[in-house]
Amino acid sequence: MAARAYWKGFLRLSLVSIAVEIYNAVESKSEISFRQIHKPSGKRVNYTKTVQGVGEIQNSDIVKGYEVDADTYVVLDPDEIDAVKLESKKTIDLVKFVDSSEIDPRFFERPYYIAPADQHAAEGYVVIRDALRKTEKTGLAQLTIGGREWLVAISALEDGLLMEMLRYADELKEAPQFFAEVPDIKPDKEMIDLAIELIGRKSGTFKPKEFENHYAAALRELINQKLKGQKIVAPHEEPPPGSAKVIDLMSALRKSIGEGGAAKGRSGGGESPPKAKTSARSTPARRSASAAPKRTTKKRA
Repeated sequence: MAARAYWKGFLRLSLVSIAVEIYNAVESKSEISFRQIHKPSGKRVNYTKTVQGVGEIQNSDIVKGYEVDADTYVVLDPDEIDAVKLESKKTIDLVKFVDSSEIDPRFFERPYYIAPADQHAAEGYVVIRDALRKTEKTGLAQLTIGGREWLVAISALEDGLLMEMLRYADELKEAPQFFAEVPDIKPDKEMIDLAIELIGRKSGTFKPKEFENHYAAALRELINQKLKGQKIVAPHEEPPPGSAKVIDLMSALRKSIGEGGAAKGRSGGGESPPKAKTSARSTPARRSASAAPKRTTKKRA
């Protein structure tokens, strides 16, 4: 069965417009969801809407309200909400271009694939793709769907174009409030060198297929076992590392790289542990403009 387009319209670069189709890049079928079941009967639980002191109510009596204080709401009628909805445009206007590595990964929301709608759009599509790739730029635009306006970033990905929903600036919490309690201390240089060496030894390229969602796999296995009538015994849960005692950080770093006490002698005047090779920050594959994408991260749409 062919994939169903999430949105159809036009991608526009100045006076150049090409017909495109947008497809969801996330496979939601892989997610495991549960229903609430009435155990004695084995039937699914239904929900009724109630109001305290009133009881069960009808859907026709429900309106939307914005809470401004405890139990105080500004009630909005459907036609009032519709009045501020934006007209659903069928055009994505690329209004600004930024370096692909410039966008903070915290802004990325959800990925989508953009494909040419037909053969007539193919040439313009390839021109925009190659231009983004060669300049290593990402195009910014605002897309209106269902009366709401979304900020999107469009970049080259493999043979096509990737569109990612972005969060607006006021949707992010400021980081400093969460880091205010981080102490202003200067760690021992040897510990930093050991950590750098450990990072260097474990460095490599990002291959997402190397990682498995063990929780999802365990859930599927549990469901299969239950279907076969097997009894499930919960495993003994081990305490997390370091929960029972204070860890000697220096000792743990030395043991991690297999040096033990040998590292101490080296810090007295010998060479420091070899540092991992560094280079200019590469563009994450999600924001790549190259043929082999260099790509980063809660749901909308």
